Amino acid sequence: VMTNSAILRQSSLVASKLTRGSTRKVSSTTRRANNSAPVRTVYPQNRWSGQMHRRSAVSPLSLSRHLSTFSSSSPSSADVGSSQSFLAGAVTAAFVAGVAGCAVLTGAPDQKNVTQSEAAFASFPSLTPASTIADLSENNDEELEDRIDSLPVYSIADVAKNNGKDGSRTWMTYGGMVYDVTDFVPNHPGGSEKIMMAAGAAIEPFWHLYRQHFASDQPMNLMEKMVIGTLCEEDQDKIDEAMEKIAEENDPYDLEPTRHPALIVHSDQPMNAEVPEQMITENYITPPELFYIRHHHPVPYLSEEDVKNYHVKFDLTQYGGKEIEISLADLKKLKKVEVVTTLQCSGNRRSGYNDVKKTSGTSWGQGAVSTAKWGGARLKDVLELAGLDDPFAAEDEGLEYVRFESLDGMKSSITIDKAMNPYGDCILAYEMNGETLPRDHGFPVRLIVPGYSAVRNVKWVSKVELSKYEAEGPWQRGLNYKTLPPSVTDAKSVDIEKMPSMMVGSIFSGITNLDFGKHIDASTAKSYKAGDSIMVKAGGWAWAGGGRNIVRVDLTGDNGETWTTAEIQQGGDQKFGRAWAWV
Repeated sequence: VMTNSAILRQSSLVASKLTRGSTRKVSSTTRRANNSAPVRTVYPQNRWSGQMHRRSAVSPLSLSRHLSTFSSSSPSSADVGSSQSFLAGAVTAAFVAGVAGCAVLTGAPDQKNVTQSEAAFASFPSLTPASTIADLSENNDEELEDRIDSLPVYSIADVAKNNGKDGSRTWMTYGGMVYDVTDFVPNHPGGSEKIMMAAGAAIEPFWHLYRQHFASDQPMNLMEKMVIGTLCEEDQDKIDEAMEKIAEENDPYDLEPTRHPALIVHSDQPMNAEVPEQMITENYITPPELFYIRHHHPVPYLSEEDVKNYHVKFDLTQYGGKEIEISLADLKKLKKVEVVTTLQCSGNRRSGYNDVKKTSGTSWGQGAVSTAKWGGARLKDVLELAGLDDPFAAEDEGLEYVRFESLDGMKSSITIDKAMNPYGDCILAYEMNGETLPRDHGFPVRLIVPGYSAVRNVKWVSKVELSKYEAEGPWQRGLNYKTLPPSVTDAKSVDIEKMPSMMVGSIFSGITNLDFGKHIDASTAKSYKAGDSIMVKAGGWAWAGGGRNIVRVDLTGDNGETWTTAEIQQGGDQKFGRAWAWV
């Protein structure tokens, strides 16, 4: 197979530059993570606020990681495959997979008709209040301080009056600054209801829980454009004192599980980590400790007593039924089935888009994808036990959705036809690879929806209900799980409510390893030039959403001039229309 070598580059994520801002005391704390030695945490500041952001010393901002360069010109589609650079672009390779039931994808690796996951190209609205300070040079500290001093000073009572109700603007405070976030609220990645929890108040208590805001500089860069004033020091001092007490007495991340050191960590609070690309295809079934992790909140902790009393509430009242509770023991009494499925974060491969334009969200490589054998009770059987005896009658009454809620508050939904389809293989899983479900992956019970985006596979299930409407919340209706066309670069230009939620992905693939044999090494690499050819063995993975079978994988080493069909080693024998796992 004519292909190429992935150039691994070290990418150090650097914390925000600390520059002078308003003078305030700096807090630091010591905490224990995963029952290990104390880990010191510090609070890096943005360039004009003296209040410190919480960031752990083991934050991904202090880690270096290997990234593959996926294209010499523009990123190839996650649907089509990856194009990786070799030396100075001497050779490129595309990894193309065809699926049964849709057209076989072909084309050069630099094509631009890409499918964007989690609205990758959608930027946040550009907000420019009259008193913004974002346009000041980072190096002009004196001018910056003068501008801050010239801003109006507000009390917390002033801020409280602007809580977004009764036609008022929506103000918030952070680090001694006052922000008008009114125009940003509809496009908040976590959903408008989440950001409105802090309307007319301080953000600090909420960011103490939602620490993904500290995983990159993007939140503060966005907020710079929303500054309208400063908070009086007396009120900010009270907030600082309250936060110091909260940090000392209540760390929601104290009881996080221990994770495998091989995982590439993008943020540790909440944990978001991917599999190193060289390890993705080492095993067809991913070991639980190497399964990628995508969290929005701290991992729920259940004591032995909590587990004993754990149950899932089923609400069929809209169907004319009643609410019942089904325990873990009840689930285990039902027939156990096992299903092998691949789960992939909707934002997988987002880092490739950053070569063209800055994206929003975790900068995943290709490692936010894994495969496991899940064991549990069929969702269909459990719903029938709860009283759903005729799904067609329910659908006739307009009850089109089965909605799920997690112990951490996450909400999602699927259609009733998928939930009740005996060949849809949806299960309420309590095992992963033949063992008890790990906490990171949904213990005690996780919903498995084969062929669907991983966000629909709700972890830590606490409630199931029938409804005429899909689930509320950012994970179902928010911007993050809408697919925008390449022409959209500003989320304000689209009506998110009219766009369907992401359910089933298209086709995805990636090259994970390349074997050059004796043809090339460090001593001979410089002797190759553009147009030279070498023989290389390539390996990787391909997966299609919706149970569609991968029927062929083709590779090219000459920008699509010639193609070689790869050998599918595992996964090629899955049932037609029920190919839930990768090849």
